[in-house]
This record gives sequence, C-alpha cells and structure tokens, in this order.
Amino acid sequence: MTTETSGYWRAAHGRGIALAEKGRLMAIVNVTPDSFSDGGQHFSVDKAVEHALSCLAEGADILDIGGESTRPGALPISAGEEQDRVLPVIERLARETDALMSIDTYRAETARAAIAAGAHIVNDVYGLQREPEIAEIAAKTDAGLCVMHTGRERDRLADVVADQFDYLGRSLAIATEAHVAREAIMLDPGFGFAKETVGENMALMARFDELLALGYPLLVGTSRKRFLGTLTGKAASERDAATAATTVLLRMKGASVFRVHNVAINRDALAIADAMMAAEREAGKGQPR
Repeated sequence: MTTETSGYWRAAHGRGIALAEKGRLMAIVNVTPDSFSDGGQHFSVDKAVEHALSCLAEGADILDIGGESTRPGALPISAGEEQDRVLPVIERLARETDALMSIDTYRAETARAAIAAGAHIVNDVYGLQREPEIAEIAAKTDAGLCVMHTGRERDRLADVVADQFDYLGRSLAIATEAHVAREAIMLDPGFGFAKETVGENMALMARFDELLALGYPLLVGTSRKRFLGTLTGKAASERDAATAATTVLLRMKGASVFRVHNVAINRDALAIADAMMAAEREAGKGQPR
C-alpha cells in the first residue's frame, strides 16, 4: 500500500491543519437551490449554519461553503448573488465557531470577500485557470488553496493521469508565479468533472497513487457522484455507503482530505482506513531488511 502524504495545510488568519497521521473531512455546505444532491436543503443563512454546526458535531475538520452549483447544466449566477448567499454564512460561523472554513468559488472577487469575512481556504474548481487572480489573493492573505483539475471547456489528453499532470502543472505554474507558499497548496483530481464515463473515474481511482508524484497533498470529492450511482443503481441521496467505500480506497492510496456530504459515515470509514494504515506501518517496522 502507498503511505499517505504527510504535512501541514497552511491557511489564512494564522490557521492550518495537520495531515500526517489522520485523514481529514471537508463537509459540503451548499447554500444553493440547485446542487445535484442537496440543492435547496440549506438555502438560507439559518439552515446553512445549522447544517454546518451539525457537520462539525459529526467530526468535520473543514466546512466548504459554496453559493453556486457546479453540477453539469447548472445555471450560472452573478458574483453578487454568490456573495449574498455565502458571506452571511461565513460571517456568522466566524462569530459563533472556530471552524476552519473554505469558500468554494472560481471567482477572485468572491474569494477576496470570503477571506475578509473569515474564510481560511479557497477551493477553486477551475484550478486557477479561469481567474488566475485567485492565486495572487491566496498569496497576499496566506489563504490555503485547493487547486482542482477539470476537463470542462477544453480538449483533454487521452490518458487520465497524463491529463492530470498536464492541467495541474499549468495550475501550479500560476500559483508559483503568484508566490503562493507551497504549504498552502492542496490538489484535487476532480472526480466527475468531465470524466465522462465510469471507466474514466475508476481508472483515475486505480492509478490515484501516481498523483503523489506531483508532490502535494491530495483532496478528493467523490461524494454521491454520478459514477457511483451508475455502479450501484442508487439515487444521489442514497450513495453515502458507496462514497465511504471510495474514501477508504483513496485514503489507502494517499489522499489526505475528503470532501463529503455525509460526515458521520465517512468519519467511521476513515477511522478504519487510518487504523489499517497504522497497523501496516507498525508491521513494516518488524520486517527484516
């Protein structure tokens, strides 16, 4: 088995999170009416905050707050509307908790406002390649930065891992030029984002440990994705067990952070995976060299 990527993910406002011995959970807080799995369920400040607090109680390490659905075919909204949705949630959580918060946005304007409101991390589904100014904002504020791979709106290489290195290599070049600190960067291979088939997503899972060669910790977001529905025949809201299975598999291949809808089931899944990895490390100490 591949050992996990160790280290520390640095974030804004003097915060951060250790990644070495334990998988971490990033809870999805969608302040949207149209997200593919839970759209509308938390579409008010009170409901979003209530959901966020329940995620923390269940063991979430990070809250990922988003105001625009990224599902295929979702209607775009303005930056102003996005900020009207997310900023009151971030401000209230910053007042009432010490939660580590991420803003799920590809807009530099929203990223800047969210960090000022109390967010610590920027999660960019376009990997800095739609609005590169996000990298400059992260560098100036010491914010954590999650750089995601996407296949949308571009030609892709045939090999799924080669395309990861190609796309993320360009993203990392943007981050380097903006002087983003290495310890602030997390990479996300973007399961489901223009990975058109079950086979493509499963190939990426099977070869996931090859991505460790990029040299950065890895975050994954398989939660309730369509390919899990195709494999199990389950509706989006019924895919948490399948999600937990991918959490175990990808943790043991080196993933550090898991972006999920259902915190509790993935917390338990990670507890088993982390215990197994610890046992493997201990067993390895006693093997003859």
